[in-house]
Amino acid sequence: MRKLIVAEHISLDGVIQSPGGPEEDPSGEFRLGGWIAPYSDEVLSQDLQELLSQPFELLLGRRTYEIFAGYWPHIQAGSANHAIAERFNRMPKHVATHRPDTLDWQNSRALEGEFADAIRALKQQDGADLLTWGSGEMVRQLLAAGLVDELRLMIYPVMLGRGKHLFGDDIQPSALTLVHSVGTPSGVLLARYARSGEVRTGRADK
Repeated sequence: MRKLIVAEHISLDGVIQSPGGPEEDPSGEFRLGGWIAPYSDEVLSQDLQELLSQPFELLLGRRTYEIFAGYWPHIQAGSANHAIAERFNRMPKHVATHRPDTLDWQNSRALEGEFADAIRALKQQDGADLLTWGSGEMVRQLLAAGLVDELRLMIYPVMLGRGKHLFGDDIQPSALTLVHSVGTPSGVLLARYARSGEVRTGRADK
């Protein structure tokens, strides 16, 4: 059974909306798009390179798919991101969408049937792990269904006050294990959490 890994840029107050630029997702009058830009450094870049060098297939929500499809196929040879673009273009891409006939990016296919059942079936297949990036609405559904095996969070030292949040009230309770963490020179905390069973409770004064 392959794992489902979720990677997210996230603020200290849990916002994941439009991290890369103002045009990504200005819905809800969100005016702080591009909030990760001041925190780029070599440690963060190396962590992302390590993540993206692993074998995986992409699992994307429709909005993130459109952002990716509008960017990665157009990267020119010789540019800094060309190697990543080549991998993204070649690999299978599974998309949660109601418009399957509009998936023009090569090797893209729409999920079929009920969402959670489709993801469970996908995880049961042989192949590389599944990686979800962004896709906030879809990730909240995955967390509510208990389908996420690993969270790779890039936690930025900023509070945004409003915007779309990663965690909803309907999340399935789960304990997680901190597999790895490191701070970057710019103050970003890179934390990797693996699902480790049910939440354990007790009395704090015992």
